Amino acid sequence: MTNTTTAPPAPSAPAGRTSGWIRTPHARPDATARLVCFPHAGGAANAFTALSAGLPEDIELFAVQYPGRQDRRAEPCAEDVSELAAGVAAALASRSDRPLFLLGHSMGALVAFETARLLEEHGRVARLFVSAARPPAQDWEEPDLTLVGDEELVAGLRQLGGIPEPLLRDPEIVAEVLRLLRADHRALLRHRCPEGTAVAAPVTVLLAAADPKNSLEQMADWARHTTGGQDLVTLSGGHFSLVERPGESGPILTHHIRADLARAEQVPAPADASARKEPLADLVREILLDGLEGRAPKLSTDLTTLEAAAREVMSPDAYAYVAGTAGSGATGRAGREAFDRVRLVPRMLRGTRRTDTSVTLFGQRLPVPVLLAPLAAQQVAHPEGETATARAAAAAGVPMVLSTFASRTLEEVAAEAGDGPRWFQLYLPSDRAVGESLVRRAEASGYSAIVVTVDATHLGFRPAELGRGYSPFLRGTGIANFTADPAFRASLPAAADATATVLRWAQISTDPTLTWADLARLRRLTRLPLLVKGILHPDDARLALEHGADGVVVSTHGGRQLDGGVPALEALPGVRAAVGPDVPVLLDSGIRTGSDVVKALALGADAVLYGRPYVYGLALDGRRGVEHVLRCLLTDLGLALALTGCASLADVGPGLLFPREPVGAYGTHPLARTTSDAPGSSGTPENGERR
Repeated sequence: MTNTTTAPPAPSAPAGRTSGWIRTPHARPDATARLVCFPHAGGAANAFTALSAGLPEDIELFAVQYPGRQDRRAEPCAEDVSELAAGVAAALASRSDRPLFLLGHSMGALVAFETARLLEEHGRVARLFVSAARPPAQDWEEPDLTLVGDEELVAGLRQLGGIPEPLLRDPEIVAEVLRLLRADHRALLRHRCPEGTAVAAPVTVLLAAADPKNSLEQMADWARHTTGGQDLVTLSGGHFSLVERPGESGPILTHHIRADLARAEQVPAPADASARKEPLADLVREILLDGLEGRAPKLSTDLTTLEAAAREVMSPDAYAYVAGTAGSGATGRAGREAFDRVRLVPRMLRGTRRTDTSVTLFGQRLPVPVLLAPLAAQQVAHPEGETATARAAAAAGVPMVLSTFASRTLEEVAAEAGDGPRWFQLYLPSDRAVGESLVRRAEASGYSAIVVTVDATHLGFRPAELGRGYSPFLRGTGIANFTADPAFRASLPAAADATATVLRWAQISTDPTLTWADLARLRRLTRLPLLVKGILHPDDARLALEHGADGVVVSTHGGRQLDGGVPALEALPGVRAAVGPDVPVLLDSGIRTGSDVVKALALGADAVLYGRPYVYGLALDGRRGVEHVLRCLLTDLGLALALTGCASLADVGPGLLFPREPVGAYGTHPLARTTSDAPGSSGTPENGERR
């Protein structure tokens, strides 16, 4: 059975015809964007009429009409997908005055993909949406329909849906449907797409949860056909959910289109995204010049004061959740004290007019050695939650690590992040099917690494939350990745209400029985780089690598798990010694300033995860608040590098530190050496260029 069905034939041309190839069901001359829709095999332009009607006035829908049907019935059907793409591309050539978004359904996804390739020779396609279709280079495993009888084909059409039953009882309509189906299917079978073929436009995959022809695992390979990033959105319903449920699909398309238009206007892409080009003093100069006009920053530039300011605007419950730590708070306090004990030694006259903050991790060049740590349920701080954070991170050039327990789905956050690099943090649930589904969705949505957290299989004793009897998750905030997950939904009892859904989440969201064997199983599940977060002991770092990890994150979970634990910064040297110089090691817990980042790098970290301060910024001023925090942090980082005589991260080493006392909990620490003997004292790193 082909990857298609058909719309019933119409006796005359639809209204709004603009060329042989394009139909405009609802003309919107003042629209700011155009959505070009490609129908399924056997389908026609009128398949998108309801979707067009539901779009807002700023988006005009163009529906593609293939030859051989309806008002083009006298024309022969196309012999190949590339023939269809060439015709549509030529028709769109004169309509590039507004951003073009392409949407292909089923076989139409292949036509849209090939059309995008042609259009990108002369301009840019803003985004490609693909619905109910496997990737171009994948074997669709379709039979030759000339060898399939009419009754079997009609039975297949009934299974897929898309055609009302009364039409399937009309012999004339059925004959026309099957004629078009077989003709278009011949073009589909002739199509060949090399494995490495890609478009520059970002790709959004629309996958219906009950589609019998396409699975989440199959959709992941769309990422191989774009250099612009990919995200995946799950729809309810079956194969034809896109056009049968315009009330659901329309808002999703609108959200992506408007977000892309906003990014194009507000966040122009830098010429070299691998390095930050902002001069070191730009933020400082900007603030001081504003001061001459009597304007002061809305938020403090002292990032250590943001917590107190955020407490004034956050609800007591939300503040307790974000700021709370385990037990007496000893681990959280010790984490900050460890940074305060380490001292930097500035070096002079090194010619550091501009610093290179870029770092390579897992083969990907990142503009800064800072990633946003995975903080859950960010909607408690601001209504936009993680989507505001994602937009701010993209604007600042800071990669984001999204929590499994986010209040927005990983697909929504990927759409907001655009081309920005992003990782996915995973809590392994006890329901293995749900865990695998989360990983597949992350792969399909363009997340480039998996960070599995291992220090929270049991929830820490957190008096601030317990004293208020508060959990955002039990109130439905922070479980969006589960409620949107097809495997999780399949595990719910029939007609499950909100309470039943939350209880099921609580039952399977984490797994206290996990062992290192489960990490090895996860390693076999994905080809993405795999980091283990929550490592403090050198032996655990070695075990992580033995069971498939590609890197580790030294972390105390921000002091939220074990009271009285070793600070992450003190554990870092021992972990670095255990894994050797070539394994990526990241650190979080306690970092507040740019100098803190330099200290972590000097003690052996390749990059850091930055946590609570950006959520305080989110609470204080939404996306702008997060951007402010990141601009302050990165300006401080650049200046700290310059003032210690480092032109790039490759110059950072233990020679930058004053050796008052060793801070390593395990093993000999580089601070025990003198600065004159220590690698890095002359600007040469101990381990060469940072990964």
